[in-house]
Amino acid sequence: MSAYRLDDKVALVTGAASGIGAATAKVLADAGADVAAAWYPGDPHDVEPTRRAVEASGRRCVTVEVDVSDTKSVSALVARTLDELGRIDVVVANAAIARDVPTPELDDERWSALLEVDLGGVFRCFRAAIPHMVDAGWGRLLATSSIAGAYQGWAQHAHYTTAKAGIVGLVRTLAVELGPHGITANAVAPGVIETPQSLDPVNSLGPEGVRDFAPRVPVRRNGQPEDIAHVFRFLASEEASFLTGQVLLVDGGVSLSLT
Repeated sequence: MSAYRLDDKVALVTGAASGIGAATAKVLADAGADVAAAWYPGDPHDVEPTRRAVEASGRRCVTVEVDVSDTKSVSALVARTLDELGRIDVVVANAAIARDVPTPELDDERWSALLEVDLGGVFRCFRAAIPHMVDAGWGRLLATSSIAGAYQGWAQHAHYTTAKAGIVGLVRTLAVELGPHGITANAVAPGVIETPQSLDPVNSLGPEGVRDFAPRVPVRRNGQPEDIAHVFRFLASEEASFLTGQVLLVDGGVSLSLT
């Protein structure tokens, strides 16, 4: 049997309509997992290609609308996953937004709105799934952090970096708390990955910024969503059972360079 298999497991992935979430849903399905692909109805991207990709791997897929900033919506997502797929073994809490706002202009409403998605959404998804993992005696709680916040600053994104840094503390505490139940908690901190979020010219680097960033990366390219998805596959697997409470920086080595 090949390594990093997830046969007979069920993975719940948020932000699954595009970018890292869509790639992760497909990669986990390739590893043998059935997938609940959660997406936000306000997302301009279509979740159907994700569903087709999962099913092309021979796995079941249920697509579920969710607002991770709302507890009832997350509870409904978990209930639907259990009803249709029977269990939850892996959660990849990936849904997030980025907003470019100079700190003096960052009012309470915009601060709270982003944190409720980028940090609160991770917590809600984990919290809703934990009792089912405890009952099973096995689980993987995984989240998408970022090089911005977990390792570096990002001007005009104080709320975003605060949320992504908060994920670090969350997975470390859950690792300690839930380890005795066979549950690990980890996060991945991507560098610049070519996704709809990074290509957004208003709130992120935009196409030109992403293009111009690549020569700074030691491996001489920006990341692709699959680069992160394969790390999530490893973290979700039995082979990663002794790795917990960690934030893996996956950035092509750019954080190592002074230029």
